[in-house]
This record gives sequence, structure tokens and C-alpha cells, in this order.
Amino acid sequence: MLFSLGLIIILGILLKLSFEKIKLPGLLGMLILGVIIGPYGPLPLIDEGILNISSELRKIALIVILIRAGLGIKKETLKKIGKPAMKMSCIPGLLEGFSIMFISKYLLGFTFIQGGILGFIVAAVSPAVVVPSMLHFIETGRGKDKEIPSLILAGASIDDVFAITIFSSFTGLYFGTNSNLALQILGIPVSIILGILSGALIGLIVYEIFKKFNLSDVQKILILFSISLMYNAGEEYLKGIIPIASLLGIMAIGYVISERDSKFGLEMSLGYNRIWGLAEILLFVLVGAQVNIHVAMDSGMIGILIIAFGLIFRSIGVIISLLGTNLNKHEKLFCVISYIPKATVQAAIGAVPLTMGVEGGEIILALAVLSIIITAPLGSMGIRIVGEKHLSR
Repeated sequence: MLFSLGLIIILGILLKLSFEKIKLPGLLGMLILGVIIGPYGPLPLIDEGILNISSELRKIALIVILIRAGLGIKKETLKKIGKPAMKMSCIPGLLEGFSIMFISKYLLGFTFIQGGILGFIVAAVSPAVVVPSMLHFIETGRGKDKEIPSLILAGASIDDVFAITIFSSFTGLYFGTNSNLALQILGIPVSIILGILSGALIGLIVYEIFKKFNLSDVQKILILFSISLMYNAGEEYLKGIIPIASLLGIMAIGYVISERDSKFGLEMSLGYNRIWGLAEILLFVLVGAQVNIHVAMDSGMIGILIIAFGLIFRSIGVIISLLGTNLNKHEKLFCVISYIPKATVQAAIGAVPLTMGVEGGEIILALAVLSIIITAPLGSMGIRIVGEKHLSR
């Protein structure tokens, strides 16, 4: 296991640097490495022990980047992006999910419930790909005048809440354990509000603790990280009782700390930048390792057509969300491309319908995997190319 972990880190760094040298996103190199050395690749070198805790390691890495994102958001930015960010958080995902639900009935012979399960697995945008890319642009000052990266970062962080909640509702409908989809959708704003409020409260408490006790920067970073891990784990325990969007809450923790003391927030952010150097390798390599190319190929051209159809409606949703903003056509194009990548949710729950015994579960898994293979590399490359060309410094 230790040898495998060392191999992941060394090869991850080499692939990241190699891809950046040829002007491609480093994360693309790490994703490809994961596919190659993962259990379904030509060189399965990742130890089974690491694969068994892969989901936990990926979640840890995602928490690191969300804390970092929260520490970088300012009050003025939130005022500027509020309405369009809320639209971006739900309209594109809902249009994509329901469009796939309808087309799968005709192309795959699915019922609307099966189509809904498929649609909202595929519909979720990947914060693992989008958030680091947006932070890169925030740090380099691109799109700052209109806060475009912050807009996408905020919207993408909530997008998953809608997708996973509606997916859970459709699985409930399939097994007859939940017959009220509308009620579940109405519960989404509650989970978002509870996530923000609980995160903000934790942020205030953590800040007061840091102010009261003489702690080193390393101790503060570790305490904040540990509290965020426990907070995220708490969402699992409370599921079905109190819905809480914990990933959004983690960003709120960082935001409150930074707002209370911007200098302190900056110091914390720099600390998390260093941790991210390791976390990103584990995140992207292990996401790549979840990709079973053989399963993806089973879906063939019909699978590609369904994914493309969903992306068209997602893009329409992004454009609708940006109506009334001062973004030009190139900036809107950047937003559309930034909402393409899929990886995190699809890798995490793509196999759930098959495990639960949903009819057509093999096809659902194949399309989930295929969506990662198509959209993660295309989206990450498109974000870098269009962003560097069209976002002003």
C-alpha cells in the first residue's frame, strides 16, 4: 500500500508537469494516469487497500479545496454574483437531468423513473474539476472584474446538491419508498440554507477558539480541517432527519473566518495551498482509477448521443441563468464550458443503481463512466484554453 501511494504521488507529479509543459491542464494528466494504473487499466498498479478507501481519500481532497475556496470568497463578490449564482446552481442541472430522463425513454426503452435515476447521475457537474480550475483563475486575476470564476465556483458547489437529492428521490420512487418527488425538490433550499447557517456558525466558533488560544498556524490548519471532516461526516448521520448541504457549509466556514480577519484568512489559505499539492494528486488519480473503459464502451454511440443531448440542454440552462448579466458572448461561452466536466458524483454513485438491483443498472453505470471519459478531459481543456484567451486580467 505504501509503495502504491508513493508511486501515485511521483507519477502524478510527473504527469501533471508534463501536461502543463505542453499547455494542457495538469489534472488531465493525473486523470489519465489513474485510468492507466487503476484496476481497469492496462497497468493495474494501485494497491487494493488504497482502492478500498478511495472514496474517503477523494472526499478529504475535496474538503481541502472547498475550505480553500471559502477562504477566498469576499462579501462584495457574493453581492455581485448572488442571483446568477443561484440560477446557475439549479437551472442547468435540472434541464440536463430531465432532458436525459425523456430521451432515455425512447433510445433505451427506460421508464421515466429509470430515466430520472440515469439523468441525475449524469447531470451533476464535478466540483473536483471545476473548483480547482476556478481558483487558478481567481489567483491569477482572470475574470476578476465581473467575478466570473467566483460565480461558477459558487454555482457548481450547489449544483451537486440538486442532482444527488433528485437522484435519491427517483431511487425512492423506483422502490416505492418515496412517492413525493415535489416534496423532495422543495427540501433542497432547506438543505442549502441549513448548510450555510450551520457552516457560518461553526466558522464563528472556530474563529473565536483561534483568537482565544495561542495556536501555531499548523495547529489552526489541522483543527479547521478536522472540524470540516467531522462536519461532513455529520451530514451522513443526519441524512433522512435533517438535510444539510455540508459541502456548501464547509465553504461557509472558510468564508466566515476570512471575513472576520482577512489577513488571518490569507495565511490559512496559503497553508491549504500547500496541502492541496498532495490532495489534488490523490483526488484526480483516484477519480481516474474509478473509470472502467470496458464498461463505458458497452454503451456505444447511443450513450454518446444521450450525453451530448443532455449537455445541449445544460448549455441552454447556463445561457438562461446568465440572462440580464453584463457578460459578453465569450464570457458566457466560458461559463458554458466550465459546466461541462463530470467526474466526482458519477464515480461515486454511478454503480449504486446496479448494486441496488435497478433494472438497466449496467447501462446506467456505463453511461456514468462514459460521461467522465468524454466530459472531464474536454471540459478541463476547454476551461483552460477559453479562460486564458477570453477572461480579462
